[in-house]
Amino acid sequence: MGGMRPEASGSAGRAGSANGRPEGCALVTGGSRGIGAAIAKMLARDGWPVGVNYRSDSDSAEAVVKAITDAGGRAVAVQADISDPDAADTLFKRLEDELGPVLVLVNNAGVRADGLSPQIDNDDWDRVIDTNLSAAFRLTRRALRPMIRNRFGRVVNIASIVGIEKANPGQANYAASKAGLVAMTKTVATEVARRNVTVNAVAPGLIETDMTEGLGDGLLELVPARRAGTPDEVAACVRFLTSSDAAYVTGVCLTVDGGLTA
Repeated sequence: MGGMRPEASGSAGRAGSANGRPEGCALVTGGSRGIGAAIAKMLARDGWPVGVNYRSDSDSAEAVVKAITDAGGRAVAVQADISDPDAADTLFKRLEDELGPVLVLVNNAGVRADGLSPQIDNDDWDRVIDTNLSAAFRLTRRALRPMIRNRFGRVVNIASIVGIEKANPGQANYAASKAGLVAMTKTVATEVARRNVTVNAVAPGLIETDMTEGLGDGLLELVPARRAGTPDEVAACVRFLTSSDAAYVTGVCLTVDGGLTA
């Protein structure tokens, strides 16, 4: 990932002042591995102190934190199951105490429970919707007041091409959660745009992570780029959307799929 930019090694406040933005931090849910870990490291390179959320894999979360701190940044691992309605307050209070207000929120955590529609039971439906969509709403709702108060905020929701353009049999619950996430993104974006708060989504296609294992069979030949994407390539898009360069970009869903949905 390369070294930290010089301003990343100071306190949260100095990092914010050096970049002309308010003091605060970033929260990446599901940040212990894959796309989430890549996003956490890339935001740290931009000088953001980062909260690395995880549900159960503490070792991987601590490894991400160590990679960030070894490179001169600041990060803490924060455990929470975001499907728990009380998780938002727990996460935010911890980070507000240690790193300052959350001014960048990346709703990355997600789960799958695949099966053809007649086979998806209520528990599998609820678990996917609760984690991928409802939790993202609760976290966004909790983040908006401090963002509005600081007149600066960036929310990026990690969606999927299966929720907008590319149906994938066996993923009705997952597709519904991601389609809802995109619709929520657009609506919330219009509500807070005048307060210098942007809300966008990134929709990855076939990306090399453990969550996409088994999905590449027969799919790779349909990708015009003829390869799977990398977590770093998704993270680079998130990095742009959280930057000052994207201050006039809001309510969009950026597709990162090597041309699969072109």
